[in-house]
Amino acid sequence: MEKLSQITTGKAKSLFATSNPEHLIMEFRDDTSAFDGKKMEALDNKGKVNNQFNAFVMEFLASKGIETHFIELVSGNESLVRKLEMFPIECVVRNRATGSLCKRLGIEDGLILDPPLFEFFLKDDALGDPLINDHHIESFGWASQEQADSMRELSLKANNILVDFFKEANLILVDYKLEFGIFNGKMLLADEFTPDGCRLWDKDTLTKMDKDRFRQDLGNVIETYGEVAERLGMQIKLD
Repeated sequence: MEKLSQITTGKAKSLFATSNPEHLIMEFRDDTSAFDGKKMEALDNKGKVNNQFNAFVMEFLASKGIETHFIELVSGNESLVRKLEMFPIECVVRNRATGSLCKRLGIEDGLILDPPLFEFFLKDDALGDPLINDHHIESFGWASQEQADSMRELSLKANNILVDFFKEANLILVDYKLEFGIFNGKMLLADEFTPDGCRLWDKDTLTKMDKDRFRQDLGNVIETYGEVAERLGMQIKLD
């Protein structure tokens, strides 16, 4: 598969066209950002760790019936993915209250949410990724009601799978975001699932094992990502 020109770049990943118009190469860079890009730093090996972490989780979800855009790893920090028509929407599932939810609603940090809380956000950094609902989505044409329902259903299905997946590694899946797109008329899970886009706490100590280590200057960001990968049975290759 020939890698061609870059077609888009974000805070931590870049997408490149390939010789197959239906496929893209997704490159995970070492760049790390927080607070809508206000805090940025390059962390050695982060691209390789996240690329391989994402591949492992995407393949696991696919084995459980959730179809994704991931095809295969092509290098330490690159994956071959399907080219989707993306929804400008982030789907967030929260199993415990923390972060922005606590600030927004004055809720106790760490409160267990039963059932899990599902929320839609508009994917727009300039606007701060505002909270939206089904009516916004349908009225502004970001997706149909049927598509919004599918995104919600798939996000919660993934939650049922992933909560147990991480629990077996003695980790609490606190919250995470997912993105979806359309490929040949079918909705697929897109983007990534890494410690950059979810919160993970050690089950016994509640130690933060995700990008909050970067946000809160806790240190050992990539070492901690590597520990999570090891607990899940991954073998991350850095050479």
